[in-house]
Amino acid sequence: MTHGALHHVELWVPDLTRAVDSFGWLLEALGYTVHQDWSGGRSWRLGPTYLVVEQSPALAADRHERCRPGLNHLAFHVEDATAVDKLTADAALHGWQLMFPERHPYAGGEEHYAAYLENDDGFEVELVAAQTHGGAG
Repeated sequence: MTHGALHHVELWVPDLTRAVDSFGWLLEALGYTVHQDWSGGRSWRLGPTYLVVEQSPALAADRHERCRPGLNHLAFHVEDATAVDKLTADAALHGWQLMFPERHPYAGGEEHYAAYLENDDGFEVELVAAQTHGGAG
């Protein structure tokens, strides 16, 4: 392992079924595989890093608020702009809504081809094209 590399991220979610539907679809589409599965959570692994969703009884709220201190969003590398477009088109079937549709796919700037998605529980993901239709991303 590389010293300092991210080991895992754990997200506490208000509804495990919704989280498995939305995050599971996305993570598996990005190449992650199920790593752990138990009554209160699930995790997916890609290489040495894994992401956990857990419905903890210790939750203090029923929705994630990305504008409060804490996690704002998760950003994932995506192969290219075509893959970003395909994931964006399929996202609504899995509990995700496109953010900033008026500026999509350049909401992060003219040189940044990405989709910003939010799920029904308020979690945001950014899907960043490694290469755009016209070359390097």
